[in-house]
Amino acid sequence: MSQRVTSERSPEQIHDQIRELLDSLYRVDSGRILATLIRLLGDFDLAEEAMHEAFAAALSLWPRSGVPGNPRPWLISTARFKAIDTLRRRARFDASQDELARYLEAQWSSAESSNQSEEDFLEDDRLRLMFTCCHPSLPPEARVALTLREVCGLTTEEIAKAFLTTPRTLAQRIVRAKAKIRETPIPYEVPTPQELPERLGAVLHVIYLVFNEGYSAAAGAEVTRAELTGEAIRLGRLLAELQSEPEVTGLLALMLLQESRRAARTSPTGELILLEHQDRALWNREQIAEGVALLEKALKSRRFGSYTLQAAIAAVHAEAESLAATDWRQIVALYNRLLRIQPSPVVQLNLAVAIAECEGPEAGLAHIDAVLEPSSGKQGELENYYLAHSARADMYRRLGRTAEARASYEKALALTQQEPERQFLQERIRQLK
Repeated sequence: MSQRVTSERSPEQIHDQIRELLDSLYRVDSGRILATLIRLLGDFDLAEEAMHEAFAAALSLWPRSGVPGNPRPWLISTARFKAIDTLRRRARFDASQDELARYLEAQWSSAESSNQSEEDFLEDDRLRLMFTCCHPSLPPEARVALTLREVCGLTTEEIAKAFLTTPRTLAQRIVRAKAKIRETPIPYEVPTPQELPERLGAVLHVIYLVFNEGYSAAAGAEVTRAELTGEAIRLGRLLAELQSEPEVTGLLALMLLQESRRAARTSPTGELILLEHQDRALWNREQIAEGVALLEKALKSRRFGSYTLQAAIAAVHAEAESLAATDWRQIVALYNRLLRIQPSPVVQLNLAVAIAECEGPEAGLAHIDAVLEPSSGKQGELENYYLAHSARADMYRRLGRTAEARASYEKALALTQQEPERQFLQERIRQLK
């Protein structure tokens, strides 16, 4: 059943209305649609091409025919026929393409005559695609990049920022990974229980990176991207249903606890609000309760790792009534434990901030300086990480060292591409004057 666009609007207005609807559908559903098309077509590039042709067809047809009652299956069906047409055109040069087109047509007829709809597959398709992209025969950096691109719809530029590499290098990784999947061939399926452990770590890492990009966007006008944090949590729930490992539970707990603060992290006009100034009445108590319950379950196993420890830190914040009531010594202890199992400069930086809350800004500054200090003639690993310079600037500000605070804020400002962060840092620099 189609939803007719009101006839009181002009053709131009109807076209714009349909375009807005399709833009929204693309943001929310393109990942699921693509995952299903890859299952049906068995080819990443063909699936992507067909999906984009289906969205273009919708923009052309829906203003006249009306919006289908269930747009997603319409887009999948249209994309599938577009793919078959593409294979038929290729068949003039390659006979094997004609055979593949006939196979897909037969599959389509079989699916139409069965009782199982495309909707039945949609939830599983994202999980299948994620495990395919995280296959152990692919290099680790390619697994994460490919999954972020194909499963979650991040752009090559966004992923390149996360990996601190160039878009061109990142694009080459993705192309090589797709070729490896096609040529090996790597099966499009959720692994067996025996195969799952060796692939679980890469999948968890991908979900974690997707959530982080949504929780604090690398660039743009918004602090957060709710569609990405929501997608990461949804994938985490799917994975938890498949495998109730402590770290799967711990990651889901971490994401829920962090997401619970989203409504309080920006003002109604989009300005960044730091933890100390957030209205805690806006924190989502249902997500906090669920996150804490999952955390307790993971901790009881005594087989937890870094995601569960990060969730424990988030829980200390979430359960504190105010910044002053926060148990910072417990947070320092948890970061020290996290540092033992996951040594990294970012964990060291977070530990330094927690130490500053316990022992004062001078102690925190000493730890930040140690993290940023170059070693063995090499530049410090966080030299180009804006949060490191922002944290150092805050320590200088609290110590009354204005000139050094300004220099560090300006360094942080030069390194960030997120507009609310830029506005926050510019305001801090103005306040110093």
